[in-house]
Amino acid sequence: MTRGLRVLLFETPKDPYYNLALEEALFLLHSKGIIKDDVLRIWRNENAVVIGYFQSPKEEVDLEYADKIKASIVRRFTGGGAVYHDLGNINYAVITHGKTSTVYEIYEYLLKGIIKALKILGLDPWRENINDIVANNRKISGTAASIKGSTLFLHGSLLVSTDLEKLSKILRVSRKKLMDKGVSSVKYRVALVEDLIGRRIGYWEIIDAIVKGYSGLLGLQPYFDMPTKLEVLVADKLYYGKYLKHEWNFERKPSHYFKDVYREIDELLKTRF
Repeated sequence: MTRGLRVLLFETPKDPYYNLALEEALFLLHSKGIIKDDVLRIWRNENAVVIGYFQSPKEEVDLEYADKIKASIVRRFTGGGAVYHDLGNINYAVITHGKTSTVYEIYEYLLKGIIKALKILGLDPWRENINDIVANNRKISGTAASIKGSTLFLHGSLLVSTDLEKLSKILRVSRKKLMDKGVSSVKYRVALVEDLIGRRIGYWEIIDAIVKGYSGLLGLQPYFDMPTKLEVLVADKLYYGKYLKHEWNFERKPSHYFKDVYREIDELLKTRF
């Protein structure tokens, strides 16, 4: 018996590596049936570039500028493009049960939640390029997704009041590469939610809208919670054994390279269940 939509606001803005380790820990534990409820996590990084699983840092990031502004570079376990994170970029992750068999169907379904949230804030957004959210012909949110068993996972970033000057300097975008893939030019025209709405938006106003958007979509009553001891233990193992490693963030070593980490997690879970 599930209790509803479990909302986690736990974040480590000064440590983006741990923020991403916790994302994978929650996904992993949900896919194993240990986390029963659907989860909505909302969090921020203070100064970082998060790259997609298949990307190369030197191709996607101006490494010299990143070093100059002391921006961390961390790889996530999902695909998609590179994103600059500061405290004006609100990140959201949704973990739910479903019978969907493709990532495309996850976007089609779960992006309806953030669209609902943005409508609450006063925008008229839509989905474009499969996994982008656009308003006024400007991109305001990019997302990535994954499937493990019957667990669906989506996470994305929402440009609320991000420093667009830093974003434009730190990210390298190959227009030709993306155009060759049929990606529309809106990919290069980003905008801030605050600018499109024409006013400042408080953090809790954003939280309230996202919670309402996803609780409405999933038909679940939201409740606020904190990570459990087990979730923290699993996140710790991923953090120290994978997300802090140069081999993960810069070399993109395959999953079997980190097999000892996952073996330790499996042993930990055996002692608990």
